[in-house]
Amino acid sequence: MAESSSPSPTEEIVRLIKRLSAYVAFKMSSLFSTTSIRNLDSRSIGAIAGLAIAVIFTWRAIRTPGEQRQRRQPKRRMQSAETSSAAAAAAAAQSNLGSVPPEVSLPHEDDNAVQDVVDQFFQPVKPTLGQIVRQKLSEGRKVTCRLLGVILEETSPEELQKQATVRSSVLEVLLEITKFSDLYLMERVLDDESEAKVLEALESAGVFTSGGLVEEKVLFCSTEIGRTSFVRQLEPDWHIDTNPEISTQLARFIKYQLHVAAVKPERIAPNVFTSQSIEQFFGCV
Repeated sequence: MAESSSPSPTEEIVRLIKRLSAYVAFKMSSLFSTTSIRNLDSRSIGAIAGLAIAVIFTWRAIRTPGEQRQRRQPKRRMQSAETSSAAAAAAAAQSNLGSVPPEVSLPHEDDNAVQDVVDQFFQPVKPTLGQIVRQKLSEGRKVTCRLLGVILEETSPEELQKQATVRSSVLEVLLEITKFSDLYLMERVLDDESEAKVLEALESAGVFTSGGLVEEKVLFCSTEIGRTSFVRQLEPDWHIDTNPEISTQLARFIKYQLHVAAVKPERIAPNVFTSQSIEQFFGCV
């Protein structure tokens, strides 16, 4: 029995294009099934467009000259003589075989090689902190946040009578929030000295100079009810707090809330999210 001939370079190219197209189709379907169009950034769209253009130009470049000439030639009338048709077909086949450049060759590679090439075009682009903050807050334009246990290391008004310390890990998130949201900070204090210590700590940390926060947007009250009143009057899109009672009371009035707690409690309400810290909620730790 005669041995089967090895595939020609043209057949190898066609097989490569088919495998490449299959992987592209798979990647595209996976991408658009998990990410909406509006969330695609310019780099992702550019990668998709670049890959499509590369495939088109690669195919045009590797087509044999005989195929290109054949597309440009006008359609000829069929010859009536049966022998002439056979001769023309044989001549065309011979011409195509002879027109394949000797340097066109394709080694036998497995599917992993093709997948590696495609994967390079679809490497995930890591979002910036600003993009994460904007997405997490659902484009909220006004945010209110308590200071104790969220922005400050201290967790009680009594501690503020001694000192106030801004948590360094929260500064970057705080800056990103102020870039596109109207941020108000608030806290219950026991005396004017505590209020002064808080303002001095925020100023020393650069909160008033590096972000969009001003001193007039730091509010103080003497009771927890006062903080609740502040939030309801400001009507923010988001409120961040550590007191579960306040989060429960505000759940009916505020669109979204973030409850910060060391131990995750039971879900307060469908619109109240829980995290151990504001940095953890935005993926900074």
